[in-house]
Amino acid sequence: MTNNVVVDQAGALDLIDQLRVAVPEEVRQAKRINQETERILENAQGEAERIVARAQEQAAFLIEERELTRAADVKSREIIEDGRSQAEEIRRGADAYAASVLVKLEGECVKALQSIKRGIDLLDERSAAAESAAEAEAQQSQTAEMQRREQVDDESRERSHAQL
Repeated sequence: MTNNVVVDQAGALDLIDQLRVAVPEEVRQAKRINQETERILENAQGEAERIVARAQEQAAFLIEERELTRAADVKSREIIEDGRSQAEEIRRGADAYAASVLVKLEGECVKALQSIKRGIDLLDERSAAAESAAEAEAQQSQTAEMQRREQVDDESRERSHAQL
């Protein structure tokens, strides 16, 4: 018995082609999602900076009056906090979306690996069956050869006895 396995080349190549098509698309999709997440985060950061800048402008304008200055300070803090909260909410949403896509990608990869494993197992079974059939055929051939030799020996002995 050898360690070599006979593989159906067309089937194996088909499985490999399916993996080449499925996995790169999922990877590209994950990259697009990551890029989109970064774009959203950059936009949120820009928006937060614009909000902060607006708040600072408002605060500078209102500085002339003490009460107005205090009110502006409170308002700017609220705007900054709102901006941070919105940015964090957008970040969490983008992260959740990216995680769900990656979970789907993982599932597809698991399915592909299971399919490959089933293919390998099937090929191993076929190989074992072919080896068993070859061994059985060799055994039958050997048995038939032994029977033929015994028959020739028997006939030869009978002829020898008949000549005596």
